This record gives sequence, C-alpha cells and structure tokens, in this order.
Amino acid sequence: MNLMKVQDLVGRPLQNLRISVTDRCNLRCQYCMPEADYAWLPRTDILTFEEIDTLVDIFGELGVNKVRITGGEPLLRTDLPQLVALLAQKPVLQDLALTTNGVLLPDQVTALRKAGLLRLTVSLDTLRPERFKELTRFDNLSVVLRGLEMASKCGFDSVKVDTVVIKGTNDDELVPMLEHGRRLGVEVRFIEYMDVGGATRWSMQKVLSRQEMLNRLTNHYGPIAALDEDTSAPADRFVLPDGTIFGIISSTTQPFCQQCDRSRLTADGQWYRCLYAPTGTDLRGPLRAGISPDDLRGLIARIWGERNDRGAENRLNSADRSALIPIETLQGEPHLEMHTRGG
Repeated sequence: MNLMKVQDLVGRPLQNLRISVTDRCNLRCQYCMPEADYAWLPRTDILTFEEIDTLVDIFGELGVNKVRITGGEPLLRTDLPQLVALLAQKPVLQDLALTTNGVLLPDQVTALRKAGLLRLTVSLDTLRPERFKELTRFDNLSVVLRGLEMASKCGFDSVKVDTVVIKGTNDDELVPMLEHGRRLGVEVRFIEYMDVGGATRWSMQKVLSRQEMLNRLTNHYGPIAALDEDTSAPADRFVLPDGTIFGIISSTTQPFCQQCDRSRLTADGQWYRCLYAPTGTDLRGPLRAGISPDDLRGLIARIWGERNDRGAENRLNSADRSALIPIETLQGEPHLEMHTRGG
C-alpha cells in the first residue's frame, strides 16, 4: 500500500478515524439524548460492512492508522464482530478500539476480543443504581458492571471507563469511580461536560473543570503528578501517589484543537472533521455511485487539506456560552446529534 499522508491547514495529520455503525441507542442519557423523540437515519442509508471496509482502506492510504467503532450504541449493530474481524486484518491499523455503554457487553465481549478488537472503552457515569436509572432512564447498571468486569479479564490491550462529570449530578463519584477502576485494573477517564449535539440542557454552571477535579482528588489522595506524554490523545493523564493512572478530557475549559487528528464517519457515510462542525461531507453517495478509489482518495485528501476547524476553542472564546444547538434545529437535522455522528 502506498501511503499518502495528508495534513490540514494547521499541520494536523489525518490519523484517527471514529466510525459510527448505528445512530440507535438503548439508553437515553441526559447529556446526550435528553428529549422524548428523535429522527432516525433511514436503514437503507446505513453503510454496509463492505462499504466501511472500503472506506477504511482509502483512509488508511491517507495516513489513518487508528480506528474507533462508535454509535449510537455500536453493539446494537447486528454481527458487529464480523466488522471487527475485517478491520483487524488490516496491517495499516495500529489500533482498533470500540466505545460502548456496556448494556450488551456481557453477551458480546468474548466474540469481540476473538475477532481482534484491541481496546475497549465503557461509558459509565455512576456506580449508583438509582442514579444510573435517573441518568439513562433504564435500570441496567448491574449488567454494565458485569460486562466491564468480564472485559477486564478478556485480554484486551486496554480497557477504559469514560465518565462524563456533571456538577450537581455525579461529581461526588470521582473517588468511587477511581477506586472501582483500580479494583478491576481499568483506567478511568473523566470528561468535562461538553456543549455538543443533543446537550440541550447544558450550561457552564454544570461543568466541573479539570482543575476542580484535580483539586478534589488531591484533597483525597494527596499529590497528583501529570504524566509527560507526547500524544494526540484527548485525555491528559495523571498518576496518584500509589501509581494509579487516570485521565481527564478537558475539551470544554482547556481545548486541545491544535493536536486534534480525529475525524468522524457517521453510520450513513457523512464525514465530519470537527465535533462542533455544523455540516459534513457525504462519502456514501459517491461510493455507491461508483467513484474510483483514486478519485475518492483525492476528494478526502483535498477536504482534509482545507481543514482549519477549531470548534472547541471557538466555543471557549464565544461571547454566548449557552447550549450550542436549539432543540428545534436538532429535530430537523439528526446529523447534529452526537448519537448520530459518533461523539
């Protein structure tokens, strides 16, 4: 394979691709899907595994070496281990990961690992059953915890827990979440509450900043050291006095746009270069119309080369830091939702 690595106008490489395989989800988390009704993508528009496989080959020729499978909830996609197996065979991919809410994990985790999945992230915002039900509208915490424990024993290169921290909602669980992760041998990453997509009830007053998180954890554990790492990963990583490592993703108060090498492919083939971008580029249409691989590669390379997105930085500097998108707009444009574009 002849690699043609491309950079955008800021010098960021096209390296990390997040692929949504479905816009559907089996939870209704307050910060992601708080409304009663949603417009779903037509089934016929959803990319097949073969189409995803083709697109990953083309992205790989342009420098992508990391793929993360997302949703919606990706484990709702029928026969997902088959897609994992297709992607795991590609020498160009140095990393193949998946993010899940964990509800379906107990039944699929073994098959995913056997198919070649390297890394797994479980989204988990509370360890309290009553709070889990309040946050997600479903009573599935015990199943998620069982799936996480199974995953920790399956031989993945790494298992992580992602926790969105909302002030006044679950910010009293920083220590319990770290302790749970330590018991299982999984790394916990705390995520600042972000004003993206369907977060229609977001406000700055609900954001617990990275510095506030570190202050609280320092008060409990003692001195915390930052790890000196040269990476484009979204999380800054820290180590507790006993050696426990955890991460914080601070997109809201301390954006990392300068290092962002991620783009997102929706389940119906829309390609977004920024989480905050209002529009993407349709790749499914040209693919199904029979565009040649060379022309599709050239299209993707050209568009990435024109990229100058710095969405999180723009939001930080915005005079109006209210919720980003009104509910009326979201109802008419499902691609603006995080459960559609893959978070």
